[in-house]
Amino acid sequence: MLEPRSMADFKKTLMNRGMKLMSDPRVMKLMQDERVMKAVMAAMSMPGKAQTFARERVEGIAKAMALATEGEVKDLRRTVRKLEDDIARLKNEKTDGEPRNGGKAAARSAPKR
Repeated sequence: MLEPRSMADFKKTLMNRGMKLMSDPRVMKLMQDERVMKAVMAAMSMPGKAQTFARERVEGIAKAMALATEGEVKDLRRTVRKLEDDIARLKNEKTDGEPRNGGKAAARSAPKR
């Protein structure tokens, strides 16, 4: 058997062989059976279901161990980036001499202790 050089070659070979199979009258008759089609569809959905199941289990373990998930880390990075941008913008406004707070003077003083 020929060994494909890349994943693209493998997919192309797989598609070609699948098309040859689909043109066989015996396979065409078999694919018309509703039970066979249900089994094929179930088999095609298995990788996605397995991936979802594994992701949910990993997230559950991470929460049980008080670890941050990948999604939570991404959200935190996004928030930090936004805050850094806000700080840089405020520093630029201060150095440019533009009034802050819509031109209103800050009348607040530090609380006394």
